[in-house]
Amino acid sequence: MATQRLQFTAFSRLLHWTMAAMILTMLCIGVAMVASLNNYHVLVSIHRPLGITILILVVVRFVNRLLNPPPPFPATMSHMEGLMATASEFTMYGLMFVLPLVGWGMLSAARYPIVLFGAVHLPFILPHDVMLYALLRTAHTVLAYLFFLTFIAHFGAILFHTLIVRDGLLKRMAP
Repeated sequence: MATQRLQFTAFSRLLHWTMAAMILTMLCIGVAMVASLNNYHVLVSIHRPLGITILILVVVRFVNRLLNPPPPFPATMSHMEGLMATASEFTMYGLMFVLPLVGWGMLSAARYPIVLFGAVHLPFILPHDVMLYALLRTAHTVLAYLFFLTFIAHFGAILFHTLIVRDGLLKRMAP
């Protein structure tokens, strides 16, 4: 009989921590883009390719999760707490997928060139439409705030389990 894994696979952990750093960077860049027009073009030139990279990695990460189910939650977590944790994880997966697509669609509707690097551009995925651009811009902002709140809840739950309950929840994803 095989023993049950207590940690995520090494590849899962690598994806998690790489994407965590990328997403924190994206959230900071997003705030800086809104707060300061001084460095807007530099920040956008980082924000766009980073968003597409996150889009690609979240697909890889989701497939990896399907192939490598997560280890069980600690026994200290109630069934309801486990359901909430799983729901928040899938909410973050969904937002990591939808946010870059909405951003890509927003730029497409505005007919802004979507430069990844150098001469590499993404194709437009939506027709040129100023009203659609405005709608998607608002959606991108609202979804980014929702993602930030979900991230804070995720981080807060990990801190609670690590510092208060001390049930080893963080060890599941620790490097």
